[in-house]
Amino acid sequence: MERADDHHHTKGTEHCMNQLPFDKPGRFFRGNMHTHSTESDGVLSAERVCQIYREAGYDFLAITDHFLPTYDYPITDTRPYRTDDFTTLLGAELHSGTTEFGSLWHILAVGLPLDFPRTNLEIESGPDLAQRALDAGAYVAVAHPNWYALTEADVLSMPEGVHAIEIFNGTSTDHNDRVDSWYMSDLMSHRGRRFTCCATDDAHFRPERNDALLGWVMVKAEENSPEALLGALKAGDYYSSTGPQIHDVQIDLHAKKLYIRCDAAAYIYVTGTLYRADKKGGAALYEAELDLSKLQDSPFCRVTIRAPDGGRAWTNPIWFDAL
Repeated sequence: MERADDHHHTKGTEHCMNQLPFDKPGRFFRGNMHTHSTESDGVLSAERVCQIYREAGYDFLAITDHFLPTYDYPITDTRPYRTDDFTTLLGAELHSGTTEFGSLWHILAVGLPLDFPRTNLEIESGPDLAQRALDAGAYVAVAHPNWYALTEADVLSMPEGVHAIEIFNGTSTDHNDRVDSWYMSDLMSHRGRRFTCCATDDAHFRPERNDALLGWVMVKAEENSPEALLGALKAGDYYSSTGPQIHDVQIDLHAKKLYIRCDAAAYIYVTGTLYRADKKGGAALYEAELDLSKLQDSPFCRVTIRAPDGGRAWTNPIWFDAL
């Protein structure tokens, strides 16, 4: 079958507008933003963890050890493990306060300074801690809502500036099989909260779990530097994946069409509010034109690619009034 990316110009793109990163300058860099080392409860040293991701072809990594008194509040310094083609972002998994059902908050913060102030677990709430991370310049995400049974009220309590919801968390696969948190992103979109979404693996490298190299983001940036990557993450210039790549997404609002090119897909979906969706299925789809009129009055959509082997890729929610 002829691949769509063999063409320089393709059907459906003549009058398209695009808020997604595909037409922006630079290239896509693959990275994982949620990983642990022996600085907290991981099994491998930070140096070894960086080596594994670098050798697996990742362009960047954030080791986000648990920012807790048990581990002396680590911001794991991975700067010595940067190379010409592999970089690192400094961050942590932050904890303080309790959720509606009594769990300690888990907040992913990437781009923290090494001297980020310690938390007071008895005083500081999760939302206040998230705000401190934002004020320190971090990209902040609500970690694994499904794994820890976060409620809508929990996520709505987060400050407006929080960037993302972690919609795929690989390590929960062999823990409680609650890997997918898209339900929370969709609820927030229905409420009008405009979060982006990230896939991670949350690897600890424990022998009883297969948790490494399972989910990642593809970030469009002009260079593979911490500053460029962090800026692109905050701007939403990325998509998430557990396998397939998305090569292009374009939207024609006048014709109410969405056009996509991607790796081989068994199904391609565009979804909006409630049950509303359009889809295409085939043995090996490399491109599709989807009908946005089937979403009726939905103010947003998102795209899901499902590969023949079950791997998925997802765009961030796309808001039509921002096109």
